[in-house]
Amino acid sequence: MGLTSNKVLVLAVLLAVLLFVGTVWWWPRLARRNWRAVSGRVGLLLATQVALFATIGLTANQAFGFYASWADLFGQESGQGVVVDHNGAGGGPLQVVDTQQVKVSGGSRPQIGGQIQKVDIVGRTTHIATPAYVYLPPEYFQPQYRTRTFPATTVLTGYPGTAEALIKGLHYPQTANRLVKDGKMQPMILVMMRPTVAPPRDTECVDIPGGPQTESFFAEDLPEAVSAHYRVGKKPGSWGIIGDSTGGYCALKLAVHHPEAYAAGAGLSPYYKAPIDRTTGDLFQGDKELQSSSDLRWYLKNNPAPNTSLLVSSSKVGEANYKDTLKFIDLVKSNGRTRISSIILDSGGHNFNTWRREIPASLQWLSGRLSDR
Repeated sequence: MGLTSNKVLVLAVLLAVLLFVGTVWWWPRLARRNWRAVSGRVGLLLATQVALFATIGLTANQAFGFYASWADLFGQESGQGVVVDHNGAGGGPLQVVDTQQVKVSGGSRPQIGGQIQKVDIVGRTTHIATPAYVYLPPEYFQPQYRTRTFPATTVLTGYPGTAEALIKGLHYPQTANRLVKDGKMQPMILVMMRPTVAPPRDTECVDIPGGPQTESFFAEDLPEAVSAHYRVGKKPGSWGIIGDSTGGYCALKLAVHHPEAYAAGAGLSPYYKAPIDRTTGDLFQGDKELQSSSDLRWYLKNNPAPNTSLLVSSSKVGEANYKDTLKFIDLVKSNGRTRISSIILDSGGHNFNTWRREIPASLQWLSGRLSDR
């Protein structure tokens, strides 16, 4: 049974309840002071605590999508990584491996709810291979739109995150569907994935010297592969990008570094400089220019202002990035060419509940800045 299986969660809850009941039942019999009784009490308490924490952890993982599998949890994931295709053989840069319908009011047929396609993508230049989910809006399947192209938005999770959490936890497809029906945004293709293209390493959307060329993958290979397979607008203004936490940093970075690829970038609870820690390893390999460029504030101060639109979000209470976000807004406003918008909540933590409150307005904002041609 998988880490995110409901059966695993039910078993954990059942075990915690049984151990609690067992502790209450056996405690009077273990009230003596000999070593066996003391060991029994310690064992029951320890087992109950472990079962309780396991239940809480599994519940949190299902809610927030931190880890996709047991291997992912224990850092042993090996099924996804960087693939080098030396001879160009294979089935193309993008292959659809599964489909699922979007359950919405009025029906779940593609013409009503749209469709989610699970795809495998291989970068033509970076040779990075990674899975993704592509949401196609209902209009994509309707006869009157058969020749129309659509704007596209890359949607990124945080780290470690799972792409499934963008569907099950943050409800991007359902939200986009509802907003279009309400006339608040135009139909848009969503490419949903994690920024972790070489798990378990957190590459922070950096072109790592001698390692995964993550920034180039998202800036060049991903739009190229998707545009070759789906009816996506061909103009530079056809693509946007949005993400939360690490994904929010990546979204801003890609819009700032590559305005020719992304006309707009939205960062929900982002930070503004790539960290260096045990999950990232040495991202820059001594390249000081590369390290400086990963600091968005340094980049904007030392380079011509990019012709792109940015959206940042934070909360006055509950978010550690609040002061940094205000400084970033002031910096972008001072450069004149780059547009900046913000969502500032009175309170809200670094979690799914906060981002669900920000996603509808963010998708509307993106929609108003993207072209369908």
